[in-house]
Amino acid sequence: MRILLSRTDSIGDVILTLPMAGVLRESLPDVQVDFLGRAYTKPVVEKCAFISNFYDWDQIQNQSIPADCIIHVFPKSAISRWAKKQRIPQRIGTSHRVFHWLSCNRLINLGRKNSDLHEAQLNLKLLAPLVKNNNLSLDQISSYYGWKPAQKPQSEFSHFFAHDKFNLLLHPKSQGSAKEWPLANYYHLAQQLSPSNTRVIVTGTEAEENLLKTECAELFELPNVVDATGAFTLSEYIDFIWHADGLVACSTGPLHIAAASGINCLGLYANTRPIHAGRWGPVGKKATFIESDAPQNSATLAGILVDEVLAIVQEWIGKDKR
Repeated sequence: MRILLSRTDSIGDVILTLPMAGVLRESLPDVQVDFLGRAYTKPVVEKCAFISNFYDWDQIQNQSIPADCIIHVFPKSAISRWAKKQRIPQRIGTSHRVFHWLSCNRLINLGRKNSDLHEAQLNLKLLAPLVKNNNLSLDQISSYYGWKPAQKPQSEFSHFFAHDKFNLLLHPKSQGSAKEWPLANYYHLAQQLSPSNTRVIVTGTEAEENLLKTECAELFELPNVVDATGAFTLSEYIDFIWHADGLVACSTGPLHIAAASGINCLGLYANTRPIHAGRWGPVGKKATFIESDAPQNSATLAGILVDEVLAIVQEWIGKDKR
């Protein structure tokens, strides 16, 4: 049986979809799981040992894919119409999308907006027609990523790490996809971490590099801070995160990469539905989060204090490396 998971949105969303493949492979030993996404998330999907093939929606939408079942994890009307046109025998989707009434033949009563479940748990609800146990705790879900160990850091990137110190990644920006902690707070956090035992590595996309250096140039002047902004492709950055010791970020893709990689990671969240940590928090053995104590639904991270974040990072430093 070949099952196609369809999720064409962002990196974090895709990572929280990967455990579906692990659960399917465990429950249906002979199943093959493929993934329908967009090209920029391919390096993420390729890290999952449970997924056999990646298909780029922008390349195949006028073609057919061999599949016995498609699961519309991220509902898109164009994809649901395509799946029906391709006569994929089993087409699973939420009943909360009207277009699925015409295109899917297995509808799941699944509404996400007001649910108290995490996104990863909501994804698993779509497996109901295929597996018996689709009610897993977040601790259980973290075992189903199928994350492949990273290659050794390439020699041109190894100089970013200090082998005798705790290597902490700070990823301050989110390309506008999440509420962000003020850059001044990242500066004050790095300022209070000792250069004797901590190397702070600031990361970000090439597009974010100038913004970070314009808005918070003083961060890069600290003696324990190394600039790695714009240094990696996504594939390289995934491996780079795997070799780090910890990461601090808002609700963005690198945070979920760190969680899946099994390193210490701290997510910073607003307490506003549906973007709160209860829905989108990092899921991993060493993952944790802080929600702002600003007035409810204020959609800001201003209530998260530097001392709160510092205490968690110092606890990481005090423990043995993974």
